[in-house]
Amino acid sequence: MAEWPYNTRNWQRLRLAKLAENPLCHACELRGRIAPAVAVDHVKAIKAGGDPFPSFDGLMSLCERCHNEKTNAVDRPDRAASGRRFKGFDVHGNPIDPGDDWHGGGA
Repeated sequence: MAEWPYNTRNWQRLRLAKLAENPLCHACELRGRIAPAVAVDHVKAIKAGGDPFPSFDGLMSLCERCHNEKTNAVDRPDRAASGRRFKGFDVHGNPIDPGDDWHGGGA
């Protein structure tokens, strides 16, 4: 995590503020679980044209597992990936990934 913008004071402040506002993992909450968030992730990766310092709506609080899964599935095109941002289903059996075809493929 030593690369720009993660090594800046602005990012550290933004990260701490997002974790204070959303201390639980977003993906785990969608699954009906409670897990503390330890990472703040860009909804749209910087490499894909995302804002390095977006508003809170452009960030997600995630646990380590969900952050790693999302990064490997979406943000690293050099790796074979499923393309699903989040694996799993909610308590009703619906896919939690907002980009899933079930949701209309949006996100």
